Amino acid sequence: MANLFRVSSSLVVAVLVALTVQILYFSPIDPVLLDIKPASSTNDNQLQNIIKLGEGLLKNPEDVCVDKEGTLYAVSRDGWIKKLLSNGNWENWKYIDSLTLLGVAPAKEGGLIVCDTSKGLFKVTEDDGFSVLVSQVNGSQLRFADDVIEASDGNIYFSIASTKFDLQDWYLDMLEARPHGQLLKYNPTSNETVVVLDNLAFANGVALSKEEDYLVVCESQKYRCLRHWLKGSNKGTTDIFIENLPGAPDNINLAPDGSFWIALIQLTSEGMEFVHNYKIIKHLVASFPSLINHVNGAKKKATVVNVEAEGKIIRMFGDSDGKVINFVTSALEFEDHLYLGSLNSDFVGKLPLHGTIV
Repeated sequence: MANLFRVSSSLVVAVLVALTVQILYFSPIDPVLLDIKPASSTNDNQLQNIIKLGEGLLKNPEDVCVDKEGTLYAVSRDGWIKKLLSNGNWENWKYIDSLTLLGVAPAKEGGLIVCDTSKGLFKVTEDDGFSVLVSQVNGSQLRFADDVIEASDGNIYFSIASTKFDLQDWYLDMLEARPHGQLLKYNPTSNETVVVLDNLAFANGVALSKEEDYLVVCESQKYRCLRHWLKGSNKGTTDIFIENLPGAPDNINLAPDGSFWIALIQLTSEGMEFVHNYKIIKHLVASFPSLINHVNGAKKKATVVNVEAEGKIIRMFGDSDGKVINFVTSALEFEDHLYLGSLNSDFVGKLPLHGTIV
């Protein structure tokens, strides 16, 4: 019996070793450990009071923006850019044969600038439709363009979330936790695109300060935002704008008063944080995609924060159990309301800011 036990134990060990080798060999990631302890998020449920704009008419609207005429737009994951009419109805404004539209921003001379993760950066106007601004960088196809903003001088800044993984594998980038992101600048006059910042930890939202003296870019993996100075004595330098956020920052938008609204997502389900502390577990999750749904916590709740120009949180709203809205990816303030995009909804959320509790 003892010999049989030893044989059985040896067989179990051999099988485990074989499985481990197989997982490591076929794993799509080369991970490093990630020990991020985000600040506590809010139990506030004010986002449960949102008005649902166009419920059932939009498919996972990642981002929203308002053009210079004051019209609201949303990019929908079915390839449509939706336009909110004055009568409250949504119009199918422009269509691109793509399921990978992400960030959108108003263009200074009219129209919109849109990020398509598989095709590049587009300009969209009423008369001309879609025109390509950037499709390649340094001879390589532009991939995973995430968010964009145009400065008053015409330069366009946009983020590349990952130079290794595509949109459908975005969570693999989170598991790998290596800095594959970039911040780029496109000069329409010279038609040149340059890398402003490299080695970013999943570069996401991009926003300019009110005076356009600095630019903020979100690093989702590190629960922080960086500030890159465009003017003044610090021009060309980069520092931390805010860190230890109560969630991973997604898109960021300038508010009328010079502060910023940042949408935060929960990268890891509660109780699953240990996954990021062990490489073998990361390999295991990455090798069996069905496990990602158990680890990924983005659909569990919603949180948005208002951060003043000095990098301090002054307001925080949430839906602590994702009852009404979750996976909020953008928050835009316009005419005393907050408009919310989400990758797990069929509407755009609208929250009145007047009278909300700070």
